[in-house]
Amino acid sequence: MKKSLIIVLVLAALQGLIHNIGHPVTPALVTSIGIPDKMFGVFFAAMSLGLMIGGPIFGTLGDKFQKNKLIFWGLIVYSVGQASFGLVENMYLMTFFRVVSGLGVAGIVTLFVSYVIEISEKDKRAKNLALLAATITLFAGIGYKLGGFLNGNPFFVSLLRTDIYSNIFVIQGVLNIGFAFLVLFFLKEPDKVKSSKNHSVWFSSFRKLKDLDSSFLIFLFAIAFISIGAINLSKYIDVYFNQLGYSPNDLGSFVLVTGIISVLSSLFLVPLVIKYKRELTVMIIIQIASAIIVFIAFRQSQFLIAMYTIYMIYVILRAIYLPYEQNFISEYAEDGSIGTIMGIRQSFLSIGMILGPVIAGYLYEVNPIYVFDLSAIMFLIGFVLFLIVFLKIKKRKQVSSSITENVD
Repeated sequence: MKKSLIIVLVLAALQGLIHNIGHPVTPALVTSIGIPDKMFGVFFAAMSLGLMIGGPIFGTLGDKFQKNKLIFWGLIVYSVGQASFGLVENMYLMTFFRVVSGLGVAGIVTLFVSYVIEISEKDKRAKNLALLAATITLFAGIGYKLGGFLNGNPFFVSLLRTDIYSNIFVIQGVLNIGFAFLVLFFLKEPDKVKSSKNHSVWFSSFRKLKDLDSSFLIFLFAIAFISIGAINLSKYIDVYFNQLGYSPNDLGSFVLVTGIISVLSSLFLVPLVIKYKRELTVMIIIQIASAIIVFIAFRQSQFLIAMYTIYMIYVILRAIYLPYEQNFISEYAEDGSIGTIMGIRQSFLSIGMILGPVIAGYLYEVNPIYVFDLSAIMFLIGFVLFLIVFLKIKKRKQVSSSITENVD
């Protein structure tokens, strides 16, 4: 394994750990301030808006300048946003600081993926992306567990008053500043083709859309719908755990287990599945299976048992899906434009991350199960769109093959 890949995986582990400390206490923070539950979705959508804006900016800049410096300044902005979110106790200011957090964290979210793609040989790209996703997922679970642990542990409660939810976010901000300096000093710029075009950072990413074929655009819309389903599951399980009376520590334990399952899947299942080269076929099967699993899991009377059994199948499928999706998109990137393409990807993901939690916030007030049904429907839409992409690519290959035969 390359030294550069080991370094980015270690940094990704710290990212997953630190960036998720606040998540298990967020529902309780919102409730303690007296803010309506639907605002939980608005807060997440606000952060996603920042990601949507910041993704293309950092992606395009990452093709021109040093990634470690871009990520460093993004993390500083993220630290300010997170600490302020926990302290202000006003839902309008909290919404503003979530946008700030999203703008900042867009740097590392976008550039870590493009970095791994740039340092990986083509035949190892999907495997390395799987390792990146699994590392972040595992340590996100540990971060959830740590956040819940800090909130309830008597030693830390007496030392740092971690029973006050806002203090968890301040701790997160401080730790993240230290993490920013680690990225600055240890993440080395890979050898690559630099983009030489001089153009507006923001609009250049989206001008590239007109040069992409229709199959790829449909694929991007598919991942936007899928992101609605995935994000609603990820975030509203937090709220649902809280509503059912489980503690932040219980939630942390559950997320930690999902992280372990994800890592094991990436280490042992992904290398086996990757040998089956038909990426779109695998992604199509995963979406229809995910829809069925989610629809069934949340209708079980024994909620916790269903989460630790049926839902874990979805976690395994998700671990397989992510590197396939990222690798498929990277195939459309020209030399020196991987960051730009990944920035576009992040914007489409963020569209789903904005719309999903806002819609889910209102559905949750009617019936929490409707939120998870919406996720299943989004996976079905993703299935249909992936199928359309598959058929369009198949048809194009048949036409190309026919033309070649006629020429011969």
